[in-house]
Amino acid sequence: MDVEILGRVLSTLPGDDDHPYRTGPWRPQTTEWRADDLTVVAGEIPADLDGVYLRNTENPVHPAVERYHPFDGDGMIHVVGFRDGKAFYRNRFVRTDGLLAEREAGGPLWAGIAERPSKSPRQDGWGARGRMKDASSTDVVVHAGTALTSFYQCGDLYRLDPLTLDDLGKSGWGGAFPAEGVSAHTKVDEHTGELLFFNYGTAAPYMHYGVVDADNRLVHYTEVPLPGPRLPHDMAFTENYAILNDCPLFWEPELLAKGAYASRFHPELPTRLGVLPRRGGAAEIRWFEAAPTYVLHWVNAYEDGDEIVLDGFFQGDPEPKDDGFGDKYRRMFRFLAIDRMQTRLHRWRLNLVTGRCTEEQLTDSITEFGVLNNSFGGRRHRYAYATSGVEGWFLFNGLVRHDVLTGAEERFTLPEGVYGSEPAMAPRVGATSEDDGYIVTLTTDMNEDLSECLIFDAARLADGPIARVRLPERISSGTHATWASGASLPGWSDAESPATAVDL
Repeated sequence: MDVEILGRVLSTLPGDDDHPYRTGPWRPQTTEWRADDLTVVAGEIPADLDGVYLRNTENPVHPAVERYHPFDGDGMIHVVGFRDGKAFYRNRFVRTDGLLAEREAGGPLWAGIAERPSKSPRQDGWGARGRMKDASSTDVVVHAGTALTSFYQCGDLYRLDPLTLDDLGKSGWGGAFPAEGVSAHTKVDEHTGELLFFNYGTAAPYMHYGVVDADNRLVHYTEVPLPGPRLPHDMAFTENYAILNDCPLFWEPELLAKGAYASRFHPELPTRLGVLPRRGGAAEIRWFEAAPTYVLHWVNAYEDGDEIVLDGFFQGDPEPKDDGFGDKYRRMFRFLAIDRMQTRLHRWRLNLVTGRCTEEQLTDSITEFGVLNNSFGGRRHRYAYATSGVEGWFLFNGLVRHDVLTGAEERFTLPEGVYGSEPAMAPRVGATSEDDGYIVTLTTDMNEDLSECLIFDAARLADGPIARVRLPERISSGTHATWASGASLPGWSDAESPATAVDL
């Protein structure tokens, strides 16, 4: 392994920190690395694995104003690139406006998710509720050859070179970037090259939806009127439609009027699923009512005759009660544990002729963070690859392959004390079927104080990794990841080393 330290960021976190989402598997990194020709500690990197796996993690640099939430951490992107049976690694902080301002100030300037906005030392900021720091630490996608990071409560899209992670500034879309910002979970349709997105906030109409074309131009932006402020987290799409949602878990209106942002589940209200043509307006939205729940993440949607089929993770308990077990942190952050929320893969069928919604639970297994072969996005799919969770905590301890056609499942469980990342499905070069490829994930190994990149055969997940590749430092846990094929990256195949193929 050829390793170089490119930089370090000064942290002011306390040396005796006891917060479970700033220590242990969530211990922040402060070092930025360049590592080429990574060491393969077991197996072999397949020669037909070609492209990059990108991972976004939360790495707080400063303490919270009062109460830290793991989603407040500053964004750090990791990339592991594969070509010709070799791999390289880079990691970089996302140079957000908020990170730079706090580095200059030497401390926190904005209240986090679990704090009142009025506590912010600075009263400007970003976010669906306002007066927050846009940490850009939630999600990452690759659109038009550029990596885009985003924040779950809306903000800017930060642009990075997907190979070097060099800072390319913020998306502007020719001056048309919306003042309301963009939520995490933008969607890239690999067939059209379009980027679909939404945002939300506390002012009417409370949601917008938009489309950016393959040439990075904002070509559609429309209001999506809602009954009041909501907390949508994800969206889905088909070949012809976008699917948005109005779930009955949202900021409590009475508390909102007092400046407090506490979400509550309202089981007396239905879940509403909004379907509109991909470039349709507010008048064309059709709303379907379904059983009350909250959905953090959809897997995919596709058209089936008169119906839209929508797969995602239904929460059996969106507002888990305090069971009195564990320390204050386990109880405070019970809303992050998938076993407490009882998340299961679920299917909704939206009939465009009758206006009815029918639904079914697809499995008894508790999983979340489901991904698929992105070339099947918006098209009929068969496989979803999801994570299993550690009881009571926001940590991934394994992977599950769901066959939504037969109901069969394959499972791989990590050793005790080893935690995974959201996986990505990497189609093999020349793939001939949906599961012809590889599953890639990163681990945080508390036993050996190290991290590895694991590569699985997507069709044989239960067999375990076919290769394990060592990273230069133990990484922090985090949220989302994505895959981009080498063919989609400018300069990738022409450069002597893909790690330096920059032609953006």
